[in-house]
Amino acid sequence: MAAAVNGTAPIEPPSELYQGRRAALPLDIVVVGCGLGGLAAAFCLAMAGHKVTILESVATIGEIGAGIFVSPNVTRLLIRWGLETRLREVAVKPKALNVRRWCTGETLSWTQWDDLMAKKYGAPPYHVHRADLHRMLYDLAEPHVNIRTNCRVVSMNPSIPTLMLKSGEVVHADLVIGADGSKSTARHFVVGKPDEPRFTGDTAYRAVLPTKALLADPDLRGLVETPEMTMWLGPERHIVAYNIRTKEEYNIGMCYTDRDPPEEFWRIEESADKMKEEFVGWEPRIQKLLSLIPSTLKWKLMDSAPLETWIHEDGKLALLGDACHPMLPYVGQGAAMAVSPTDFFTSFWLISSLPRNFSKLNLTGGQIEDAAVLGNLFSRLSSRTQIASLLHAYEAIRYERATNTQAFSRLSKATLHLPDGLEQEQRDRKMRAAMEDALKKAGGEVVVSGTDTNTKGNTDHWDNEKRDAIQFGYDADEETEKWWHQRGESEIGPLRVPSTL
Repeated sequence: MAAAVNGTAPIEPPSELYQGRRAALPLDIVVVGCGLGGLAAAFCLAMAGHKVTILESVATIGEIGAGIFVSPNVTRLLIRWGLETRLREVAVKPKALNVRRWCTGETLSWTQWDDLMAKKYGAPPYHVHRADLHRMLYDLAEPHVNIRTNCRVVSMNPSIPTLMLKSGEVVHADLVIGADGSKSTARHFVVGKPDEPRFTGDTAYRAVLPTKALLADPDLRGLVETPEMTMWLGPERHIVAYNIRTKEEYNIGMCYTDRDPPEEFWRIEESADKMKEEFVGWEPRIQKLLSLIPSTLKWKLMDSAPLETWIHEDGKLALLGDACHPMLPYVGQGAAMAVSPTDFFTSFWLISSLPRNFSKLNLTGGQIEDAAVLGNLFSRLSSRTQIASLLHAYEAIRYERATNTQAFSRLSKATLHLPDGLEQEQRDRKMRAAMEDALKKAGGEVVVSGTDTNTKGNTDHWDNEKRDAIQFGYDADEETEKWWHQRGESEIGPLRVPSTL
């Protein structure tokens, strides 16, 4: 595996998952794609007792990217899989979320994370370089699965199922999992036609700086010494920045409304001059940060409408992660939802603009959660007659949470990118009020619910412990166990037949 990664701590994979349960009938399973979601799914299905092969199109596996936010709902799974030591070796635990105004740098909102989040939700949050997370998942899965590179899937017959490779080889399987990202080939066969992503109108830049450059500047030193996730909100733009790789590097993600035509998903620019033009007038620290960037990766943000189903009609092909619920980077959703190309984590106050039925949002974790649910369910397989039903169980457990997050990420753009004016001032007042309430509560004061909708903050949404627990306290394995006891035992259990069938 080729990638510039950190992390050499030994991985201590669990001797067993799923309460020691393994499938009575092992399947030959093919996972298309060796990204974060594909590796996680392959590992979980292998631990469930199946023979798993990953087909990856590139000749050399490496994982480009920058920083991502790994929230507690994902961290708990990574720790359960034996990755706690590796995470501590390469990641940074953020102390807080700090939201600032674009032109002055004024703090609009500050939320403590640090050990408080671990105490409340049972696992800590981390900032990690995508390549480091990919490497640890690769090292976790590789001893248990067959990883084949230079195997581009060009066609498949989902009914058998078989996969045709570019080389002409035909690969047979009992089950196919399409984890091949937002440009998924597998999705075309579930939808029944080509289903290309659409340009959203926004473009993102990302860059990674050595923190020694920040530490040398008194105005930037605090961004490293106090490891927070910092967001700057401005008209039609926002920036998110934080430390990664044990504070050796500083990750910066920038998003803006782009009126140029969408030529391609992403491209490397030789110069960062165009990027700097998009953020003229932003506060002095932003100008200093951008001056340190010699070149940057730029890409158009693409989106896909929610699919009606993630499962092919014949019940032998299922999609996972960005192949079925790609996430825009307005919420730090990707890793949990499997990890999106970039992860800008929005603060809890954004939820106040959404209807009540958005309470089951997963703000970060899809692909990893998808993988955990698949492995747990398929540890129960004892008959081929159960395959389709288990796939539909996977969809039933995951669909609402993932689809709501997709919708939330689209709606979040408007709140993040408000032009200066009345709506922006009302948003900022709510955020300040929420911050004041949170600080008072942290200091032991009793916070009384207000009635002024222009100023009240924590009283409705920010301090909604139940809603936060749904997002960050989510445990994919526990949800699967609950679903099985409530429905699976009665609906799928009776489908058991002798395993010789």
